[in-house]
Amino acid sequence: MARSRHLAVVQAGGQGSRMGVLTEERAKPALPFAGSYQLIDFPLSNLHHSGIDWVWLCLQYQADTLHDVVANGRPWDLDKTRGGLRLVFPRQTSGDGDDLDEGFATGNADQLYRIREALAESDADVVLVMSADHVYEMDYTDAIRTHEEAGAECTVVTTTTSIEEAASHATVESAADGTVTLFEYKPENPTTGTIATEVFVYDRELLVQGLEELADQLADEAEEGDSGLGDFGEHLLPWFVDRGKTVVHALEGYWMDVGRPETYLQAHRDMIEGKVDAFDADWPILTQQPQREPARFDKGSVVEDSFVSPGAVVAGTVKRSVLGPGVRVEKGATVTDSVIFSDTVVRAKAQVSWSIVDEDVTIGKGAVVGGRPRKRPVPSESITMIGTGARVRGGGTVKMGEQVAPRGRR
Repeated sequence: MARSRHLAVVQAGGQGSRMGVLTEERAKPALPFAGSYQLIDFPLSNLHHSGIDWVWLCLQYQADTLHDVVANGRPWDLDKTRGGLRLVFPRQTSGDGDDLDEGFATGNADQLYRIREALAESDADVVLVMSADHVYEMDYTDAIRTHEEAGAECTVVTTTTSIEEAASHATVESAADGTVTLFEYKPENPTTGTIATEVFVYDRELLVQGLEELADQLADEAEEGDSGLGDFGEHLLPWFVDRGKTVVHALEGYWMDVGRPETYLQAHRDMIEGKVDAFDADWPILTQQPQREPARFDKGSVVEDSFVSPGAVVAGTVKRSVLGPGVRVEKGATVTDSVIFSDTVVRAKAQVSWSIVDEDVTIGKGAVVGGRPRKRPVPSESITMIGTGARVRGGGTVKMGEQVAPRGRR
């Protein structure tokens, strides 16, 4: 049987509740990005270009919305007889419910615990683990090289951000030789802006050992059917750091966790401003998207500092925004500082600002959606979100920060 030294585990199982109505009917990694892509495209494209073709995609919440998107791995040359893309679903049997391998995972470390037997049976030397909802470009073999040259048990890929943003992540401090000396998970008062990107390289055997040891230690405190491991920063990474052989690998270039409305919108604004280096022609983002006709701009339309996807038709005004495939902005309508998903219609004289509008939505004639927040950076609670298939009546108003449920009416 073919053997791969490198196994990639892409974790795409979280519910993404912080994205509100946008993830009520889809997995978060299935969210569109930059009009023509979806979040899952980024890790799978990075894996393809890195030459890593043994990939496990762990699905959970709204798994069917990702199953169709990944198309058996075809867009990334992962539809192989040996290796390639393997979809990993939660186990569910008719047992009494106390099997820790069954049901939905309660965190990304707990998810790894539930597949530990399969990891133990694989013949990979290292396991590359990553989240599926981040925007970045990376050759993963660089981190694997760092891991192997350092003789590390775990390698944490890091980036830098503001101290304020660091509080939402795991912060990392390291010695001159790269050894991690301090690891704090979502600290209230961060002392550094260096954070974990949620891309890790593990020694496979030690990963399985750590998962099992920790589950045994946490057994008395954990709820029935739960290993107690939770997310990676709660127990798993501290276990590795305490062993003294965890090192850092600094990621160069742009990285953004787009799992919150404010960061999702900010990443699109960064793209508009030319700050995102994740669209290199030599390292293209590959995707499973239907072909559409070219975008059209009618006479009198105004488009400034925006991205407009194929199939869109603009007769109104679009500024600092991203329009998905097939979006229509009618004459007299205005879209500013917003992201609009595919096949949504903004009727004449409607106004949309600082909003994220899902697919197949109709914004009625003269309706007003969103507003202009005063605070910068704009917090999630000030961003208006409209769920898929929703209808905003003509002349209606959806106030700044409000959400409209999928197929809801306002």
